Amino acid sequence: MATSNDRSLGELEAAVLSVLWDSAAPLSVRDVLGRIQRRPPLAYTTVLTVLNRLHDKEFVTRHKEGKAFLYHPRGSREAWLGEQAARSLTAASKHQSDALLMAFLDSAERVDPNLLDQLSALIEQRRRRRSV
Repeated sequence: MATSNDRSLGELEAAVLSVLWDSAAPLSVRDVLGRIQRRPPLAYTTVLTVLNRLHDKEFVTRHKEGKAFLYHPRGSREAWLGEQAARSLTAASKHQSDALLMAFLDSAERVDPNLLDQLSALIEQRRRRRSV
């Protein structure tokens, strides 16, 4: 079972999960191995170990088809990225959290001036949904 301590991803875990996120269908270890672009190439057993770790951390589901397991991501890339952003923005103390949120807003506005309006609209939608 996943705990809050193991919701992070190592480099190989992120690469393997990215392959699964990019696929419309569940993949076998061999399928993932064939799609991952690494130098030097990864061993089959390395990919198997990473997929088993991702399963233990509850990032992927698997089901047996013939002799092989097929793996599928449990959630979307966007949901995981959102979870990571929320963890980063809420990990600080109240004083640090305000400063962190302001830094985030400043950065977001520099990258895309329309992003603040988009965030504001999404926050308003969420508030309306909660009040119903």
